[in-house]
Amino acid sequence: MNSALNMCDDTALDFMNTEESTGTTIMAVEFDGGVVIGADSRTTMGAYVSNRVTDKLTKLTDQIYVCRSGSAADTKAIASIVSYRLDMLSMELGEPVSVKTAANDVRQIIYNYRESLSASMIVAGWDRKLGGQVYCVPMGGMVSREPCCIGGSGSGYIYGFMDSNYKKDMDKDSCVALVLKAISQAMWRDGSSGGVIRMGIITEKGIERKLFIGDEVPKYYS
Repeated sequence: MNSALNMCDDTALDFMNTEESTGTTIMAVEFDGGVVIGADSRTTMGAYVSNRVTDKLTKLTDQIYVCRSGSAADTKAIASIVSYRLDMLSMELGEPVSVKTAANDVRQIIYNYRESLSASMIVAGWDRKLGGQVYCVPMGGMVSREPCCIGGSGSGYIYGFMDSNYKKDMDKDSCVALVLKAISQAMWRDGSSGGVIRMGIITEKGIERKLFIGDEVPKYYS
């Protein structure tokens, strides 16, 4: 009996030795005049859900945000470093930095420390040169501009959905509806995604935040 209890205790505490992870679903979509970014809110340590309402949409500048997936510690550190660098660069230039500059800075850190970091990120925002932009920065440190990007553990469940439902030149409202439906489907199927859906609409005026909770999140039954 004692050995059985000890085995149960050891198993129950496995999460204490597991890195905190934003095993997650993140995505961003460009529209004429800006971008829509979105993410679920579940943070896990192995099978243990350590936070149900994490904000994975992290500010770099007033008009540039990053969607985080991978190790929570690694992605937070990268976001903090890049945010500081962009603030310094903006002061030197006397104008806001471009979204491409922010994406390349994120890429450089992920590439330089690719052997030790667990981070896959989406950099999205608006600047006066190119308008709304989305840049995918996967593990390993590559960067690619895409009109629509999905990432995280839940993304594997919605590639078919995105192929069928994403259309070129979608307007803002259509992008919001697409992000909501895509992330909710991934949350329904991926054990590492869940909680609420946080969304941001980034334009020339800044960001408009949206939160979908409870019955506002679509449900799916098979």
